[in-house]
Amino acid sequence: MSAVAAPRRAFVIVLDACGAGAAPDAAAYGDEGADTLVHLARGAGGLSLPTLERLGLGSIVSLEGVGPAGAPVAHGRLCPQGPGKDSTSGHWELMGVIAREPAPTYPNGFPPAVLDALERATGRALLCNRPYDGMAALEEFATEHLRTGALILYTSQDSVAQLAAHTDVVPEPDLYAACVAAREVMSGEHAVSRVIARPFRGAPGAFARTEGRRDFSVAPPARSALDALRGAGVETHAVGKTHDLFAGRGFAAAHPGATNAVALQETGRLIGALEHGLVFTNLVETDQVYGHRKDIDGFHAALRAIDTAVAGWLERLEEGDLLVLTADHGCDPLSDHTDHTRECVPLLAAFAGHGGRRHDGALADVGASVVAWLTGGGDAALPGRSFVG
Repeated sequence: MSAVAAPRRAFVIVLDACGAGAAPDAAAYGDEGADTLVHLARGAGGLSLPTLERLGLGSIVSLEGVGPAGAPVAHGRLCPQGPGKDSTSGHWELMGVIAREPAPTYPNGFPPAVLDALERATGRALLCNRPYDGMAALEEFATEHLRTGALILYTSQDSVAQLAAHTDVVPEPDLYAACVAAREVMSGEHAVSRVIARPFRGAPGAFARTEGRRDFSVAPPARSALDALRGAGVETHAVGKTHDLFAGRGFAAAHPGATNAVALQETGRLIGALEHGLVFTNLVETDQVYGHRKDIDGFHAALRAIDTAVAGWLERLEEGDLLVLTADHGCDPLSDHTDHTRECVPLLAAFAGHGGRRHDGALADVGASVVAWLTGGGDAALPGRSFVG
């Protein structure tokens, strides 16, 4: 790879769970016909997203309230190539890591041997141990948790083990320590993609999660575009959970982003401060707060806030900047479950010379494009097809 003539910057923004239509193999995941953005727009009576409309969101798919753009940026749909439909597999693929085998899932809860090992490792009894909506798990099991100190353990269709605890019973640092211990147990054949700490506070009937969520992920199984950039001397910055999803690998710095407001603010700050490099941002609330709860109005409001922030960013971007807006999977509000949906994702890419082209391809095309943009050359060892050259 050769260095580009002048310093360049790239900003990759993941609108978590904003799928753009069922992936070709969606039926194998029980998600045939899934279409998060289309169904969100229908449920909301039309979306109001003037900035994303101008960039070309309505040129990718037909959306109520969002028309085709007269002069769109590069736009299209990107589809997953490897297994999975969660944040880990989606973000990995965006940066060129395609898993060969699906990560283990536990539709009937974790088996007795694993449960025993987790209880020994954490030093606490465990409640629930089955797929569950996170807030429903609190409502059903938090009273016993408060009485006994046992941790609430639940999973989903995704490859996750989630541990929830009230901050008055298990302070956040102690919950993180329990998750680290659980992460060591969940290895080998039981190497779930993520062990997630879910601290909460409040009284029965009014429980609320804190902003102290942490994801303890397995390391990517292969070299990523982040590793390629670091090897080329390019700064890489994580905003929000992107750092955790890669177990920190490939990042020079991590910045907060537990809420969209914080992540948007941090991204805007880096637009003003960064001279050269990549910012990889996750905007979590369209998934965590609104998608799983099928809160169409909240989902739409979150997108409107993102739309406003993007409008401000566009005014500050420079000639050598690449802005990519995309997603990692879907979370269709009309699906018959509350989990993620196996979908392709939208691509909006603003950069000098984009020509308004249509680009349909793979999630890995994002990583390939970022490497090409920031280094002046490709990386033959990574998958993906660049849309910037």
